Amino acid sequence: MEPNTQDNIIEVENLVKRYGSFEAVKGISFTVKRGEIFGLLGPNGAGKSTTLEIMETLREKTSGKVHVGGFDLDKQPNKIKEIIGVQLQSSGYYPGLKLVELLELFAGLYNRDIDPMALLAKVNLEDKAKATFKQLSGGQKQRFSIATTLIHDPQIIFLDEPTTGLDPQARRNLWDLIKEIQKKGTTVILTTHYMDEAELLCDRVAIIDQGTIIRMATPDELIDDLLSTGFERPKEMKRANLEDVFIYLTGHSLRDF
Repeated sequence: MEPNTQDNIIEVENLVKRYGSFEAVKGISFTVKRGEIFGLLGPNGAGKSTTLEIMETLREKTSGKVHVGGFDLDKQPNKIKEIIGVQLQSSGYYPGLKLVELLELFAGLYNRDIDPMALLAKVNLEDKAKATFKQLSGGQKQRFSIATTLIHDPQIIFLDEPTTGLDPQARRNLWDLIKEIQKKGTTVILTTHYMDEAELLCDRVAIIDQGTIIRMATPDELIDDLLSTGFERPKEMKRANLEDVFIYLTGHSLRDF
C-alpha cells in the first residue's frame, strides 16, 4: 500500500493494537477517500474508537502502517496533527470562558488569527458568543466542539459519536452541519451507534466486530446485500435499513464494556 495515493487521504494496513494479551484491533486494513464521510461502526468494545485514536495520533499502535494525508504515522505524527481536527469531549473546555474566548484560546494554540464570530456563524451559534460553554444545551455544545475542530482549516475531522444523547432535532441539525463541512471539501471520519445516522451521512462504512472489519461498503450496497438473502423485516415493514445489516452481522446480544 503506497502513501500519497491521489484519491485516498487515509490508508491503514494490517493495523494491530494489543493491551497485554488482549488484541483490541486485529490487523485491519482500509482506505478513506478524499472528501468522503466514512463511518466506523461497531458494538461497544469492537475496536472502532481505538482505531480512531490511533489515526488521530492519540494512541500508539502495536504494529501495522498508517498514512494520513500522505504522512507516515511512524515518521511524521506532527505533520498529521497539523492537518486533522479532533472533536474534544465536554471535559476538554474551560466551562467558565465565553465561546469567543475559547475560540481565541484554541486559535492561539494553533498560532492562527481567526474571526471568532465568523466561526460561530458556521455552526449557528452567533447569538451565543458571550455565553459560557456550561450554559449551552447539549446540541449547542456539540456544534461548538465541531467549530473548534475547524479553527485551522483541517483536511480531515474526526467525530466520535457526535450525536450521542441529543434529541432528534439536535441530531438532525448536527447532520446538516456535517454535510455542510463535507461540501467544502473536508473529509469526515465518524463513529456512531445510530444506524440511521450512518445510513444518511456516510458515503461508505466499515463494520467492525471484535477487532476485525467484517464488511465495508456503501450503506446502500450493504442493505441490498442483506435483502438479497431473502431478509424481510417482521410485521408490515418490509424494506431493510442499515440497522438491520448491523444486527445481522454482529448479533443481537447486548455487550456493555
